[in-house]
Amino acid sequence: MGTYFHSVTLDEEKCRGCTNCIKRCPTEAIRVRKSKARIIDERCIDCGECIRICPHHAKKAITDPLESVNRFRYRAAIPAPTLYSQFKEVSSRNKILTALKALGFDDVYEVARAAEVVTAATRELVGKPGWKKPLISSACPAVVRLIQVRFPGLIDNIVKLESPMEVAARIVKSEAAKSKGLKPEDMGVFFITPCAAKATSVKAPYEKEKSFVDGAISIKDIYLKMLSSLQGVAAEENLEQAGYEGIRWANSGGEGLALGNDRFLAVDGIHNVITIFEEIENDRLEDVEFIEALACTGGCLGGPLTVENLYVAKTRLKKFIDEAKEKAVTEGIRKTPCNDLAWTGNVEYKPVMKLDSDMEKAMKKLEALELINRELPGLDCGACGAPSCRALAEDIVREIANEADCIFKLREKVRDLATQMMELEAKMPPVMDKSTENVK
Repeated sequence: MGTYFHSVTLDEEKCRGCTNCIKRCPTEAIRVRKSKARIIDERCIDCGECIRICPHHAKKAITDPLESVNRFRYRAAIPAPTLYSQFKEVSSRNKILTALKALGFDDVYEVARAAEVVTAATRELVGKPGWKKPLISSACPAVVRLIQVRFPGLIDNIVKLESPMEVAARIVKSEAAKSKGLKPEDMGVFFITPCAAKATSVKAPYEKEKSFVDGAISIKDIYLKMLSSLQGVAAEENLEQAGYEGIRWANSGGEGLALGNDRFLAVDGIHNVITIFEEIENDRLEDVEFIEALACTGGCLGGPLTVENLYVAKTRLKKFIDEAKEKAVTEGIRKTPCNDLAWTGNVEYKPVMKLDSDMEKAMKKLEALELINRELPGLDCGACGAPSCRALAEDIVREIANEADCIFKLREKVRDLATQMMELEAKMPPVMDKSTENVK
């Protein structure tokens, strides 16, 4: 199945073996074994739902430390527009971008600006005939990986254009190479990320061999440093370039609204995304041309690596959107042909849900699975360490669990064993039986 890299990992020392994570994982990628959660690598899509739901903070995301930028001669930060919403009482985007640059970067380029480039390319794409509709945005890597794992029939619906993060890194490196004469190995571009899925897509991109981005730094990790840096900003540099359409991408619906097409649907929250994808598979969304699907509730503003409350962040972001509208920063938008932004690789189906690669064996295992599932209580309590009774039945068929893992089946076995023991205790071996009833 290959090697899987995931930014979402488990801190075993903090894990208490509770079942909160297994109940919320959209791809049933977590089991609890020996009082510790276990992540099934090939099923994990790095949506970060387990990070959000774990009461003990045992799930965490692997991102790059700020110090890693020092590996490069030229260092650039490309912040997600979500970053603007994390700080209260900040007068302008320029102040935030200046404070970010002061953390050790030579340049800062807004991912929101690159989002406008992607929007222009997507408009061009949607206007062309021959595409399988509804088109599904590829901006959220967790959603793309969800399609790979659970909805292979929708792979052809994906908009196969580079994400704003990749476009921003590409622009920065291209301009730095021209203006400063730098070699590729001298340039380091770091994405300031609100989510774990983006960190994974930097290390293990699904649409090409190597990412233009050299690292992903969590908003949480630099938040305190940013607060200190904001206080030290004496003069703001003029670093903002993006208009309101690009900034609005941080919020659910932002990408769809930017297209100027009324026949779009915006859905956020990974479980809501699954519901909509099931609707597409059942041909119930015929009047929708474009779907903006985001794994996090509220969009990137609700990412697991953010600091601020989602609804507070929405209010703060609105201020920056309104300011950008007033400034009307729309001139000079880069007209990058959508062919130039097309993926160079193919997203393939990952058949991790299959019981066996051999169809005949898979059918036999499915029959066994259904039989075992009917015998289980159907309560989906999670006490067995699997998210549902059906998942436990699947684990049993895969020979990584047994029926006694179900506490109810175990009680039945114990009860039967106790009854047998009582019956056995009542019987005496003939040589020890002192009764005279059968003696002649």
